Amino acid sequence: MSGASSFRAIPAVDLKGGRCVQLVGGRPEDERVSLPDPVAVARRWRELGFAVLHVVDLDAALGSGDNLELIERIATEVPGELQVGGGVRDETRARALIEAGADRIIVGTRAVDDPEWLAGLANDLPGRIAVAADIRDGIVLRKGWTEASGLEVEHFVEGLHELPLAGILCTDVGREGRVEGIDRVGVTAVLRASPHPVWISGGVTTIDELHFLADRGAAGAVLGMALYSDVLDAARVADAFGR
Repeated sequence: MSGASSFRAIPAVDLKGGRCVQLVGGRPEDERVSLPDPVAVARRWRELGFAVLHVVDLDAALGSGDNLELIERIATEVPGELQVGGGVRDETRARALIEAGADRIIVGTRAVDDPEWLAGLANDLPGRIAVAADIRDGIVLRKGWTEASGLEVEHFVEGLHELPLAGILCTDVGREGRVEGIDRVGVTAVLRASPHPVWISGGVTTIDELHFLADRGAAGAVLGMALYSDVLDAARVADAFGR
């Protein structure tokens, strides 16, 4: 686990149809925010002082398209640390994202379904692969949050102990986009179980929750709706946790 001094708040830039969007509850049909210029959105977050951005290609994750060129534009035009996920199902895609400018690659469904593949990818790209543990009610999801795997999240992250991962991204999909706060008990259990740095996502709503996560040893928090809807003061968050 990571210490409070290195905790980072990370804005999400979710890509769908060439736009920057925010979904509620991980449901593609419940699109609450839609902005036409993701590069401009990324630039705004950088200019406020956020050192790390979290980009997700929702089209790739759901098998309905690809935003690789847009990801490359963000990396080139708004330089800085970048972690990218969505639709990473083979090493070719992972390496393409790294070539596009990603520092870390987030791997979801196939990491859950195919531990041997994940081990090979992590060992081929040590320190560059983070595993997405997307959860609802403590159970890991798969296929763009549409199916439950039956795996309890604590057991899943414990099983990643031997791999040279960059970290774990644990997203509480049921809370995502609702701006209703985090599950403090559940988050604490995941942080205790993981041997790797953990970023928390889904429902983070207040500065107090960011302090809570930092104090519990999270590596960071990925922020979406709370930033886009101004529930969180982006400048204040960037000043406290962005740099």
